[in-house]
Amino acid sequence: MVNRKPKDRDFIETEEGLLFCVVGYLHPPDAYTAYLKYSPATEGRWRRLGQAYHRNLAYYHAHQVAQTLDFLQVHYPAYVRCDPVRNMLFSLVPRTRVRRYYCPEERLAEIVRAPADPLEEEVARLAQSIHEAAGIPLDRLGVTGSILLGIHDPAFSDIDLTVYGRESVQRLCTAVLAGTIPDLHPLDGAFVERWCRETAPRHHLTEQDARWLAGRRWNYAHYGPARRYLSLHPTRSDAEIHETYGEHTYRDAGVARLRGVIADAEEAVYLPALYRLEKVRILEGPQVAVEEICSYEGLFCQAADLGDTVEAQGKLEEVDGGPLHRLVIGSSHREGAEYLRVVGRDR
Repeated sequence: MVNRKPKDRDFIETEEGLLFCVVGYLHPPDAYTAYLKYSPATEGRWRRLGQAYHRNLAYYHAHQVAQTLDFLQVHYPAYVRCDPVRNMLFSLVPRTRVRRYYCPEERLAEIVRAPADPLEEEVARLAQSIHEAAGIPLDRLGVTGSILLGIHDPAFSDIDLTVYGRESVQRLCTAVLAGTIPDLHPLDGAFVERWCRETAPRHHLTEQDARWLAGRRWNYAHYGPARRYLSLHPTRSDAEIHETYGEHTYRDAGVARLRGVIADAEEAVYLPALYRLEKVRILEGPQVAVEEICSYEGLFCQAADLGDTVEAQGKLEEVDGGPLHRLVIGSSHREGAEYLRVVGRDR
């Protein structure tokens, strides 16, 4: 039983032992919107109590998520269905098939009380350091990914932390940029260059675009003497989850490329990242009114600021029957480029 609202990067274990990662904050009353991350296997780098796991998502990209849907439709079709609110085929985990629900903040509290291995000791030290340096209560932090599930390996696993609520996110960002969290190190130049070379072709970006994005990713770093890879994920608090399932409907309206000015980027810190637009001009696609960009690609979180002129391409969605639309980046059912890039300043 979950005593709070479902949140992005929670995890779910099903009756079959499938491990799903919760996506966003919009969920049907009888199911959770989530993608398959790990599945039981005879061999695998990730293990727990003698059970090996295969990582179904090789890296974070909407097309990788689409491949997990293909796998589920063949082997576990009960987990794939069309969502009538978003009018799309996706993996939805029925609540009746949930064996265990994993909350990152509960797992972190457990680790802080009694770390069970060297990696968990690192996580406990890091959480305490963030608490002291940024003044963030420990219950506003969580740990996700393989450590949340207890399938991690101290030899190679990364640390993925969640931070809950806008105030805590702002405090963490300030502390990271000020360099006041002990043993936290910026990603070195060689790592960033390799990341840019790998990221650019996956997302149809230039390496210059990728370097721009890399420069804005304050929430990725290395931690400790071993320089373990660390990601910090802003997550909504219960009070910040405003939309209820069915309050709005979304319908596919084709593909569009547009330019517009960012009128509000406050919600771009979370996933999905939301950007309110003004002065929109449709460069390609249906000539309709677009008021928002919604990105499910974490790469484009905090990718633009108030007043930036951006160019974006993605799936066009009609909201509540029109006339207003939004542009969605990160649709798992689209081929071709989906991106957001800053092309100038309006003010």
